[in-house]
Amino acid sequence: MASLITKVAVVATAATLLTLTGCSSDSGSSGDSGAASENADGRGPITYVEGQDTTETGVVQQIISEWNSSHPEEQVTFKEQSADADQAHDDFVQQLQAQQSDYDVMALDVVWTAEFAAKGWLVPLEGEFALDNAGVLPATVASATYNGKQYAAPKNTNGGLLYYRSDLLPEAPTTWAELTEDCQVARDNNIDCYAGQFAPYEGLTANASEIINAHGGSIVAEDGKTPTVNSPEAKAGLQTLVTAFETGVIPAQDTTFKESDSQQAFQDGQTLFLRNWPYVYGTAAEEGSAVVGKYAVAPLPGVTGVGTSTLGGYNAAISAYSENKATAADFLRFMQGEKAQRIIAEGALPPVLSSLYDDPALIAAMPYLPALKTSIENAVPRPVTPFYPAVSKAVQDNVSAAIKGEKSVDQAITDMQAGIETAGAN
Repeated sequence: MASLITKVAVVATAATLLTLTGCSSDSGSSGDSGAASENADGRGPITYVEGQDTTETGVVQQIISEWNSSHPEEQVTFKEQSADADQAHDDFVQQLQAQQSDYDVMALDVVWTAEFAAKGWLVPLEGEFALDNAGVLPATVASATYNGKQYAAPKNTNGGLLYYRSDLLPEAPTTWAELTEDCQVARDNNIDCYAGQFAPYEGLTANASEIINAHGGSIVAEDGKTPTVNSPEAKAGLQTLVTAFETGVIPAQDTTFKESDSQQAFQDGQTLFLRNWPYVYGTAAEEGSAVVGKYAVAPLPGVTGVGTSTLGGYNAAISAYSENKATAADFLRFMQGEKAQRIIAEGALPPVLSSLYDDPALIAAMPYLPALKTSIENAVPRPVTPFYPAVSKAVQDNVSAAIKGEKSVDQAITDMQAGIETAGAN
C-alpha cells in the first residue's frame, strides 16, 4: 500500500505541474473554419499527441495498446511531447498554424481548449462526432465546452482537496465560517491555521477562482470574452480571502506559497489545514513527514456547505486538419469508456467516469477518492476563455495586490474587470 500511495504522489505531482503551468497565447492566426468538416469519414492510422507519459505504468501506452489490439487497420501512434506545458502548448500551436495533419488527436490542458476552439483548430463534437457523456462528471464536460459547444472529450481530471490534522480535529469543517472557528485549535497548538497557493502564479488563479465561485461569482461569461468579475458575489469572495489574511487565518507568508511550499508546511506539522491536490495524500505519508497517520481529507469548504474546487486535467480533441477524423472520433469514445478510464484510475490519475470513484478496490488504494469525487462534482473550470493567459494574469495581479493590502477589494475587482476587457479586445 505504501508503494502505491507513493506512486499516487509521483504521478499526481507531475500531472498537477503540467496542468497548472501558465503558457503564452497567440490570440490571432485563426484556422480554416472549413477544415473541421473535411475528411469526416476518413479512417486509418492516427497519431495521438500528449505530454510526457510520466506514470510508472505508462497509462497512455496501455490505452493505445488496448485500442491497437482490436483495430489492426486503424493503429494509433503515440507522439510524446515535452513534460513542460509551455513547450507542449507551443508545439501544438506551430503544428496547427501550419495546418499540418500530423497530429490527429491532441491532449489539451483544460485551459487550452477554448483558445484552440476559437481559432478553428478543433472539430466540434456534434452530429456524427457527438459523444455520449452519460456517466461522465459534468464539470469535466464543461471544461471541454466553449461558447455552448463541446470541442473535446474529458480524459482525466483533478480537483482541490482540504487536508486537515485528524489528530487535532474530530472532523473537517464544511463551511468557511466553521474553518475560521477551528483556527482556535491551531492557535492552541502554536501552528498556523490554513495554507494554500497564494504566490502570483497560476496557483493563485485556482485558489482565487475557488473562493469567487463558492460565493456565486464568476470571472468571464459563457462566451469566454465578457468579464463578469465586477459583481457583488465576486467581491464577497475576494473579501473573504482578504479578511482571512487580515485576521491571520492565512498567514502573510502564504503570499509566497506555491504547491510545494504549502505541502511542505503541512507535512512539517506547521499548519492545521491545507488546500492542495490529491498528490499530497501520498507525499504526507512518506518517511520524514511529521503528520504520518495524523491527517485526513475532505472537500473544500464553501459558504453554506461544500465549496467549489477549481478543475484541472486534460481534454482530448480532434485536429481540424486530421485526415482520419472518423477513426479519431472513435478513439475519443474509447478513451472515455470504462476500460480506458480504469487504466487511468489505476495509474493514479483521476478519471472522468463517476462510477470509478465508488469502486472499492480503487478506494482501498486511494482513500481520498470519495472526497475527490465530491470535489469534482462541485468543481468549476478555470475561466473558459480563448485569452486565458491574459485573463489569468489579470486575476493574479489584482488578487495578489488585494491580499497584500496594496489595493482595496473594490479597486482590485475594478482593475481585474478592466484587465479582462483588455485581454478580450486584443
